[in-house]
Amino acid sequence: MPIADLPSGVSLAHETFGDPADAPVLLVMGFGAQMIAWHEDFCRALADRGRYVIRYDNRDSGLSTWFDEHPVDLGRFVAAVSTGDLAAAAAMVPYGLADMADDGLGLLTALGVERAHVVGASMGGMIAQTMALKHPERVLTLTSMMSSTGESDYGQPSAEAQAVLLGPKPADRAGYVAAAERETVWASRRYGDAAALRELAAASYDRAHHPAGVGRQLGAMILAGSRADALRGLRVPTLVIHGLDDTLIDPSGGRRTAELVPSATLLLVPDMGHDRPRELWPAILDAVAAHTA
Repeated sequence: MPIADLPSGVSLAHETFGDPADAPVLLVMGFGAQMIAWHEDFCRALADRGRYVIRYDNRDSGLSTWFDEHPVDLGRFVAAVSTGDLAAAAAMVPYGLADMADDGLGLLTALGVERAHVVGASMGGMIAQTMALKHPERVLTLTSMMSSTGESDYGQPSAEAQAVLLGPKPADRAGYVAAAERETVWASRRYGDAAALRELAAASYDRAHHPAGVGRQLGAMILAGSRADALRGLRVPTLVIHGLDDTLIDPSGGRRTAELVPSATLLLVPDMGHDRPRELWPAILDAVAAHTA
């Protein structure tokens, strides 16, 4: 697995698909997930459409740098945020979304890519938005998928989805894999696949099980705050994709993103939850290929 050592001291595990001479597409994964959540077949299908596809592990996930010297007590963090003590909350978290955005751009630099199409899912969409806002000269197009703006009035999870997201997961492999079925709460109602969730959980556990990282990523996501004002001034061509079955980030998050970004295109996908069912890949791939043409 290639590892890129960035000047910041962060090392990022990554993988590429396709011809480096083709238009580069950087895939940014979401909260607590490894790059393998961008399925290899999905990456190859996008590469087959004439794109140089790059997927990578965010910091604190997979085989990229872990920040375990900065443990985060989720209970204390959530309590601090809930009481409005953001200074105390911020002191617990060693990095922010802006640092995670710099990671992705740093990877592009390490690969010799000056400008790229950036596609982010969920928290990855927030990171991708931040890349486009901080360094629009590096982002050819933005695709924000199943994500939101950081505003508290939009994109909120259902109570059941939030409970699954923040609930404890078994430490043993068998329990961890079985618990992945809980994520059907935010999956496509038509195409949700418990077996596929278990398969990804098993592969992720075997590759790099790292539950401590999710607290720091969650902190970075929550403390990023609203991007609404900045998004109003974004001039990067933007596609927003959101599933109508999404209960983890309500579709209002996608609608709001498209409303704020000038001239953004909004694609609301029936039968898609907070997932990318294989049955819907053709629609998603066609949309991304057209947007990045």
